Amino acid sequence: MKIGAVVLKWTSGLLIGLGLTLAACAQEPGHDKNQQAQKFVDYMVQEHSFSREEMQQLMREAKRKDSILKAIKRPAEKAKPWHEYRKMFLTPQSIAGGVDFWDKNAEALAEAEKKYGVPAEMIVAIIGIETRYGGNMGGYRVLDALSTLAFNYPRRSAFFTKELENYLLLTREQGVDPLALKGSYAGAMGYGQFMPSSYRSYAVDFSNDGKADIWNNPTDAIGSVANYFVKHGWKPGEPVAVLASPRPNADMTIVNDTLQAEWTVGELANKGFNATSQVAAEMPANVFSLQTEQGKQYWLGLNNFATITRYNRSRLYAMAVNDLAQEIVKARGGKS
Repeated sequence: MKIGAVVLKWTSGLLIGLGLTLAACAQEPGHDKNQQAQKFVDYMVQEHSFSREEMQQLMREAKRKDSILKAIKRPAEKAKPWHEYRKMFLTPQSIAGGVDFWDKNAEALAEAEKKYGVPAEMIVAIIGIETRYGGNMGGYRVLDALSTLAFNYPRRSAFFTKELENYLLLTREQGVDPLALKGSYAGAMGYGQFMPSSYRSYAVDFSNDGKADIWNNPTDAIGSVANYFVKHGWKPGEPVAVLASPRPNADMTIVNDTLQAEWTVGELANKGFNATSQVAAEMPANVFSLQTEQGKQYWLGLNNFATITRYNRSRLYAMAVNDLAQEIVKARGGKS
């Protein structure tokens, strides 16, 4: 091959490579030119005394991720019946992983249960469902995730702008580089997938090393999940849900009407839904149904069921947490 042809080929390759690089950059621009981002910069400077230069640099670095926008706009999967949903989370691997996580963190879990009154198995199940016991905490930079959703997703812009504010405050408080932390496409972080506002409100330094680290320290993550439950109304020693036996004249209009425990067990009995195990008539409750392979089941969701739904607003999620917790206890041969 002649030298001129070699040079031409090399130059063409360089231009193609440069074009691909520029295209990639164009697909993931920073937010320094975004009008909403500039208003946010002004707010953080005025309200929290951030350096304008620092904020402008962060907005340049905070990349718009189209993959995040696609993920959050993606139509929800067709609702799965309970018997299919349950199988997604209660697998031999998830149960064995829960036993292993419990064994490795038995002291911290026992201490959290003693201090907060939240059963160890509930804490383990939450961490298992959220991140596979820390195995998948998310691969997006939290700054990219939150800025993308704050400034490019109008429907929930206010929520994610507030979370971005909390994120920058927590990284400043913790002395952490805001470019360093990774999480889910929605900005949830650590073993228990806390949003920044939840971190600032509920994360605890359970290991007493001077820092609440829910990314690398499972002890802090365990204490933080337990604290979250307590702050959202967990009642020690109370059950989560009990099977109900509906009478033929039961009021089906109230089934699945709320995630909150807006009735009492006694009121639901008067409406035709009798608990199949003994629970106090004055206990707060709701009534919901689950589709099993054998047919429809009816349950009374008690106060602690409502607390689990504060972690994820889904009755299927809450039941998956409860069932996984019980299966882990069985597989472990008990709590001790």
